[in-house]
Amino acid sequence: MSAPFYKYDFFGFETGLLIAFIIGILFGFTLERAGFSSSRKLALQFYFRDMTVLKVMFSAIVTAMIGVLLLNLADILDISKIYLNPTFLGPQIGGGVVMGIGFVIGGYCPGTSLVASAIGKIDGFFYIAGALVGMVVFAEIYPLIADFTQSGGMGDATLGNWLGLKPGIVAFLIIIMALAMFAGSEVLEKRFGGQVAAGGNGALANASEPVEEPAPAE
Repeated sequence: MSAPFYKYDFFGFETGLLIAFIIGILFGFTLERAGFSSSRKLALQFYFRDMTVLKVMFSAIVTAMIGVLLLNLADILDISKIYLNPTFLGPQIGGGVVMGIGFVIGGYCPGTSLVASAIGKIDGFFYIAGALVGMVVFAEIYPLIADFTQSGGMGDATLGNWLGLKPGIVAFLIIIMALAMFAGSEVLEKRFGGQVAAGGNGALANASEPVEEPAPAE
């Protein structure tokens, strides 16, 4: 038996949707348990005070990457059957910039905004509303930017093909990069994580300093 199972017709489209729905719920649950339903926690990433986002996402990337390679070596998974989104370099860089700006402003990415709204957070609903408005605007102006959205096509590009390296070498380099980023994130958290916003004027105070408790009323 080889995977991906859907490509080898082990189940139909409807069953695939059900499996995707279950995986989505589990993924959302994992994000919520990691604290990613909090826009404040997510925004702290950009101030280098809480690097949980980087740690969790790179841990997931490395785990999935190693799992895919090992399953392929064991002839359980056929990598050639895995769907890859076609690469359109310029448009995707532009889309990444737009999403990054929205992430900084709103404190959510699309997935985490759904997690926040699922547990009833108002800012999550507003973020989703903003995303829907953006989709409508994109659809309306699409005829004007259609050529740009299809520019820079590279097909099913991968890092291995682009760099001319074998998948195992690419995986090794990504693991080294992840370890370096984990170490760097610890340094950044120690440098900036002890500072918290204090007061309405945006002044900073050291979180390690003891906070004096008010004297009890007599």
